[in-house]
Amino acid sequence: MTDLWPQIEPLLTAVERPARYIDREWGALHSSDAEYHVALVYPDTYELGMANPALGILYERLSTIPGVAPERAFVPWKDMAVQLRTHAVPLYALESCTPLGEMDLLGITLPYELTYSNILEVLDLAGIPLRAAGRSEDDPLVIGGGPCAFNPEPVAPFFDAILIGDGEEAIVEIVNTHRAARMNGLSRSETLVALSGVRGVYVPSLYDVSGGAALPRDGAPTRIAKRVLTDLGTVRPPVCPIVPFMDVVHDRVTVEVLRGCTRGCRFCQAGMVYRPTRERSADSIVRDVLAGLQCTGHEEVSLTSLSTADHSQLEDILRRLSRRLEGTGVSVSLPSLRVDAFSVELARLLSGGRKVGLTFAPEAGTQKMRDVINKNVTEEQLLDTVRQAFSAGWHRIKLYFMIGLPTETDADVAGIGALVHKVLDAARDSVEPSKRGGIRIGVSVSTFVPKSHTPFQWDAQLTLEEVRQRQQVLRDSMPRRGIDLSWHDPEVSFLEGVFARGGRELADVIEHAWRAGAKYDAWNEEFDPARWHEALDVCAVDPLAIASRDRDVYEALPWGHIDAGISPSYLRIERDRSREGVRTPDCSFQGCTGCGVCPTLGVDLVLSGERT
Repeated sequence: MTDLWPQIEPLLTAVERPARYIDREWGALHSSDAEYHVALVYPDTYELGMANPALGILYERLSTIPGVAPERAFVPWKDMAVQLRTHAVPLYALESCTPLGEMDLLGITLPYELTYSNILEVLDLAGIPLRAAGRSEDDPLVIGGGPCAFNPEPVAPFFDAILIGDGEEAIVEIVNTHRAARMNGLSRSETLVALSGVRGVYVPSLYDVSGGAALPRDGAPTRIAKRVLTDLGTVRPPVCPIVPFMDVVHDRVTVEVLRGCTRGCRFCQAGMVYRPTRERSADSIVRDVLAGLQCTGHEEVSLTSLSTADHSQLEDILRRLSRRLEGTGVSVSLPSLRVDAFSVELARLLSGGRKVGLTFAPEAGTQKMRDVINKNVTEEQLLDTVRQAFSAGWHRIKLYFMIGLPTETDADVAGIGALVHKVLDAARDSVEPSKRGGIRIGVSVSTFVPKSHTPFQWDAQLTLEEVRQRQQVLRDSMPRRGIDLSWHDPEVSFLEGVFARGGRELADVIEHAWRAGAKYDAWNEEFDPARWHEALDVCAVDPLAIASRDRDVYEALPWGHIDAGISPSYLRIERDRSREGVRTPDCSFQGCTGCGVCPTLGVDLVLSGERT
């Protein structure tokens, strides 16, 4: 294999942050005698990719397979991309400085729709044909996976295969299937047919999507069932992860405590597709936190999941960690706290006595809208939580809201401002008058994007004009002091909606925009909506017909062949309940046996020929 380091090293004097492009970090793995090389690629910069927990989990998992070397690659920033192209140096894997084109397999994460153009940047810099149909027997297999895989169609032509669901067990089977295929002399097309037999693996070339519904051939499954790691305890997460030479987005030990969510928020794709809920034991969590801190020297631990406060042993875990970490200066954090699970004692255990900011997500300003989205939080619960927190010495909280939800009116948007007024009053009434000036309420407002495999997948997204109008209503309703208000760029949210709901026709749009210079679109300063509007026009794709159109609940959807473990019948029932303002109790999918009867709704889904 080619070692590019002699060509790479001279380039580093001409680029910003050369630590992005070098190896030998603490914890990085090297294997000089491996026969099979996998490059795990995150389609953004090193700082973002190294903070992605899934990358570390798969890296560790691959290292357990004899004869396999896991490596990493990221999208170089503009200055390094220019240097690579100018000097004809292909993009490479960090550990061995080997060109990505010489790898056996590239595993590319699909974290967010706005990274799609970066995938083409990676392939082009590596000298790998952009489209799977154009690759030869000598090119590596290009496999995708991650959150956006649940609607894979917009990027399907760029991938040989895409993994739907959990990767810990599947990545081992994919590698072993590929190695066996090569030993048996199978061609690339024959290898792809073999991969389609791995549960959770979607091979786009084996499906005809021209008629709307995906029609399989060569024995490929009619629907691709997501892969589920049924017991998190069977795969230990990395306890000695790679420690970067430079600051990254989340510079800390990250330990996943549970996977899945029982809350059933109707807008939340992750809460739907990552069911069933699976907990890791308290003993294993405490063990891995302490091992990770000892190995890395980090001073912060994050206990991650979709809803960490729902872990049945969370307080016990925090008390045990608090005792073990006392006097070390190490802090423990959660992604956010649930309003209905908050207690001052819980917050104290997390902060180690320091009054760090607290984060809550009421999502909507009126009870009507919280009922619509199945957010089991009341106004009084939120205000009680605020009073508890500020009475106990906290002076800053952050609140997350969303606009553009189905059935929302301007009055509901103004209700966000009204609720923030009440939160601010409750905070001020809970502290001494001399401290009221230091109170800050952060308010972050995103725009609803209808996602696949949710009860709102059939609902239209607001147009750009509607979003801007509601953002003005929001701005006018907010208090003038004590508030830090921010909201998402409506152009970004709209494009996200196009890719979230679109089909394979969008691949041409992505390629055209990339050739016009679109890349790093998740970075505000780099995002240029004009490139995307031009690409949509040139490719004759109507974005409004994709993102801003209500769909019939029985029409064929671009992701209809992807089985996320959630029955369309269940989603239709939940959508109907949202219109009636009926909340659904915490979902019982964690006990689902596939019998066809939904224990939460009490309905028999077998009648429609579908299973939960």
